[in-house]
Amino acid sequence: MKFPIALQPYTIREELKQDFLGSFTKVAEIGYQAVEAGPPPEGVTIEEMKAHFDRIGLQVVGCHAGLEQLENDLDKLAEFLKLFGARYVALSYRFDSREAVLEAARAFNAVGAACRERGLQFLYHNHDWEFRQFDGESALDILLGATDPELVKLELDVYWAQKGGVDPAAYLRKLKGRCPLLHVKDMEPGDERFFAEVGEGVLDFAAILAVAEEIGTEWLVVEQDACRRSPFESIAISYNNLSKMGVVAQ
Repeated sequence: MKFPIALQPYTIREELKQDFLGSFTKVAEIGYQAVEAGPPPEGVTIEEMKAHFDRIGLQVVGCHAGLEQLENDLDKLAEFLKLFGARYVALSYRFDSREAVLEAARAFNAVGAACRERGLQFLYHNHDWEFRQFDGESALDILLGATDPELVKLELDVYWAQKGGVDPAAYLRKLKGRCPLLHVKDMEPGDERFFAEVGEGVLDFAAILAVAEEIGTEWLVVEQDACRRSPFESIAISYNNLSKMGVVAQ
């Protein structure tokens, strides 16, 4: 059971504002093989970003984007991802009714088809609100049932699944062939349920990662929305704990 490990750089968002390329150097030095990253900010060209990533040996596995961008400016994003050898595009969304989920599902199928035409795979990334029930069925289950499993796959976030009231390993088992990227973060014990480094909290990662292997997950993507220590220290702890678990593919 071995996985390549990527980072969702939302974790180091403030550090990136201060030193975009240098922050990614630190990510590579920790051992991460890839990141989820879109085009660089003003002041850094795509060519400079690509040359830097080549120097430090860091890949781009995919990126997150908004629905408007995916519907109206996909070609530009696809060109960026193709340059970096990436193929995943992930989206997060919110739903306030069953009808809203079904409406989004239609949009996601169309975006997924457009992504496929450009050699990309569209993913949906959950938070906890997708486990809200509409007529006895969770929004995420409705969404998965109403979308083409080849066009709309999932980037399950295990922390948010746990916070949403489901067993992450059990939910992941339902996603065979449909969860190529898995967002991993942990949860502190106690009522606050604050974010924790992987292996430092209450989630059962032995069970989660065993199922991830079983269902065909390709990458583990570390993300920590908020940290009690330096974000670089947090992402190093998560990486090192995954390494101690023996699941890091070199």
